[in-house]
Amino acid sequence: QVQLVESGGGLVQAGGSLRLSCAASGRTFSSYAMGWFRQAPGKEREFVAAISWSGTSTYYADSVKGRFTISRDNAKNTMYLQMNSLKPEDTAVYYCNADRSLGVVRRADFGSWGQGTQVTVSS
Repeated sequence: QVQLVESGGGLVQAGGSLRLSCAASGRTFSSYAMGWFRQAPGKEREFVAAISWSGTSTYYADSVKGRFTISRDNAKNTMYLQMNSLKPEDTAVYYCNADRSLGVVRRADFGSWGQGTQVTVSS
């Protein structure tokens, strides 16, 4: 099991950039597929991006393709989400999560979530 902590959120103007980080504890971080998810006010939590344990496979929601990039550094037990060309509709609390199954990650089939990090994009 890994424990995850999100950071890097903030307030940014439309068109700007942010980089989120997800720091993991535990020696088995490199065994887990990981993903980013977000929940906007009044909406359900949605999938944003996922990455395989090795980092060689990545997946994105259509709404962020070409603007967001997911990556990981297994030596640092950290996953990242580089967010460029941000839009007001990207405003949400962003969460990371992990599972040994990439399928579970892509389905966002998790029983628990962390605190998340708030991203606010002003127009």
